[in-house]
Amino acid sequence: MHLDAYLQRIGYIGDLGSSASVLEALHLAHATHIPFENLDILRGLPIRLDLDSLQRKLVDGRRGGYCYEHNLLFAAVLEEIGFSVTRLAARVRYRATSVLPRTHMLLLVDTDAGRWLADVGFGAEGLLQPVPFDSGQESKQFAWTYRVTPGPKGPGLRDAWVLQSKHAEGWLDMYGFTLEPQLLVDYEVANHFTSTHPESRFVKGLTVQLPRPEARTALRNRELSVDDGTTVTARMLADGDAIRRVIAETFGLPAPSDLRIPC
Repeated sequence: MHLDAYLQRIGYIGDLGSSASVLEALHLAHATHIPFENLDILRGLPIRLDLDSLQRKLVDGRRGGYCYEHNLLFAAVLEEIGFSVTRLAARVRYRATSVLPRTHMLLLVDTDAGRWLADVGFGAEGLLQPVPFDSGQESKQFAWTYRVTPGPKGPGLRDAWVLQSKHAEGWLDMYGFTLEPQLLVDYEVANHFTSTHPESRFVKGLTVQLPRPEARTALRNRELSVDDGTTVTARMLADGDAIRRVIAETFGLPAPSDLRIPC
């Protein structure tokens, strides 16, 4: 793990002890500096999950990625510092209309102040900071609020825990998960499905997102939106050239000419 290069990438110059406050600061720095994006999938390039490839892409190449890339890299960083990290898998529920497979990665991190759910790779309304685990405690993160709660009980309901975000109409499920530890090979299988299956949303559409404390900016195909926690403003981009300019200027990413843009 090239820790110094990673810390420079996320603009972090603070303490490196394995405490809850350091976990919170690192989580926020990572989430607000490394975009969530699927550009390589739309270029037909494979998504590599080994640590060397992750560092070349997200750190040295100043690129972004999706959940496996973000959270595998973040887990390696935390373990290098001295945290105890358990890698988990989740079933996305966020605005889902059917039951989805467990294709999301998240982390459970032990600290001096208890256990925390950490996830720097969800996109959408994803976390800016870690959330206290198994206490039901609300975690207010700027304009957004989250909690981890026990999952619903009943036949066929297998998710022991659910991450939720708070809205005016109530709590919205983001994903459900169990505490069964996952191995890299488990993510390799899920990654293959997510990055190559013709019905995967990452294969069918462009997504580039970057949250900040003041607002979340997201590009989905031609729509560019900004969400400040109370109001969402959006506009449609005219063409592929405009989309590439936004990728480069708004998100700070290289916008390759061979990028397939579903419009």
